[in-house]
Amino acid sequence: MTAAAEAPDTLVVDPATYTRVAQFLAHEARLLDEGREEEWFQLLDDDLLYTVPSRQSTEPRSIEVNRAAWRIRDTKAHVRTRLDRQNTGHAYSEVPPSRTMRLVGSVEVRRTAEVDVVEAHSSLLLYRQRGIDVHFDLIPCRRNDRVRLTAAGPRLLSREVILTETSLKTANLGVFL
Repeated sequence: MTAAAEAPDTLVVDPATYTRVAQFLAHEARLLDEGREEEWFQLLDDDLLYTVPSRQSTEPRSIEVNRAAWRIRDTKAHVRTRLDRQNTGHAYSEVPPSRTMRLVGSVEVRRTAEVDVVEAHSSLLLYRQRGIDVHFDLIPCRRNDRVRLTAAGPRLLSREVILTETSLKTANLGVFL
């Protein structure tokens, strides 16, 4: 029987693991909000896959997320390239840098077949504002993460971001969700 097919109560992690993963999600949100991307980058597993699949509002809910088409599909090397570009001053989607507030909630943590990997499902509401512009973005999404538990602390192994909206009203998406 696969982890997904098991009864929900058999997948529950112990309270210490839940707290460790929830604290990890809160910590990475704070690092990103404070512009500490290099510290956040250290929390990424070398095998990272960060995806934002497309979503079609014309499809039934059961198939509206197209996991074969992405707005973003980054490995850790791609994330490194994005961060390096941001630091050049020529990444115009982030000049001036966004001021953000990430609210992470509805955290669920489940075991997987891998002893050192857990699934973490959460909701995220991202507030984003730039420069002196009075306009701001609110970007709601669900996140499906896989987190590797290491002796050095949790590491983000994969993140799938499911945007609530099918058409983003923001002019660009230069921040991490």
